[in-house]
Amino acid sequence: MILRHVHLKGVPQFSACQRVQELYARKLLDWKLLGSGDRPDPTVFTMEMKPVYTTGRRDVRGGLDTAQKRVLIESGAEVVSTLRGGQTTFHGPGQLTSYPVLDTGVFGLTARCYIRMLENVVIRTLERYGIKGMVTENPGVWVTDDEKICAIGVHMRRRVTSYGIGLNVTTDLKWFDHIIACGLPDKSVTSI
Repeated sequence: MILRHVHLKGVPQFSACQRVQELYARKLLDWKLLGSGDRPDPTVFTMEMKPVYTTGRRDVRGGLDTAQKRVLIESGAEVVSTLRGGQTTFHGPGQLTSYPVLDTGVFGLTARCYIRMLENVVIRTLERYGIKGMVTENPGVWVTDDEKICAIGVHMRRRVTSYGIGLNVTTDLKWFDHIIACGLPDKSVTSI
């Protein structure tokens, strides 16, 4: 088994990225159910998307009311509800988004261990750029107790992962002015 990397070229719409990861997750889930043929390799998808606000499963009643959605759409972004954990966040130009699709059972990872592994990968990546990342009691990777640099939100079904991380590299942080990022009103976001 090898870990594959697929970079989605250009700046795709969120819906295209979502379809690709769902297709691969479905292949892996089908293999687990039927057990025939070759096991699909774990695959990490990376991309830089067109502007989109996504809501997660922790958002109460969808997270955004009609007026809020209208403001976000008028800002030039899509608004999409997802199955990932967490609350409302932004993905867009200048952000490295990575969606690993893999079976955590093969690697002996619990959901908590998988999240911690993603956080540690981001922290090690930041170190290469001279930035000290850390974890706090809140999900994601932070550079101070109040500044988040990377959002993490995953979905797991029968131990198969989808969604993942959004690392702010050169992201225009004004996109976050329209939301309470990840449901944390007293925190802010930053970028590399």
